Amino acid sequence: MSKLLSTKYSTGAFNLGMLALRLGIGILLASHGFDKLTHFTTIRPQFINFMGLGQTASLSLAIFAEFFCSIFLILGLFTRFACIPIIILMLVILVKVTHGDIFGDGEKASLYFMATLALLFCGPGKISMDGMIGK
Repeated sequence: MSKLLSTKYSTGAFNLGMLALRLGIGILLASHGFDKLTHFTTIRPQFINFMGLGQTASLSLAIFAEFFCSIFLILGLFTRFACIPIIILMLVILVKVTHGDIFGDGEKASLYFMATLALLFCGPGKISMDGMIGK
């Protein structure tokens, strides 16, 4: 019981927490990206045209962030770099798609944004490819 009320943590607990956060975000977000990748032609006509890039380019960038960057998060490889496209995508979803409705339609994007921001600040932990390489 005293461990539950303690504000101290060990390095092992931190690394395990970062692993759980990386895997959770990566697996859940990769499933969204994989769905967009497999149904590209179906989704493209109704996808947003962000900053005049076109629907194809916007969808391709979203797939890159959701699927490929999520794979990097799962592996713990180039974690901080992989967080940046995901954070940008979640901000675009929050501002352009859900019009800042962080408690309604934008709740998932808000959660992904905050969790990925925490990973950007804290890093992947030692239980990652980055940690094993020594970055």
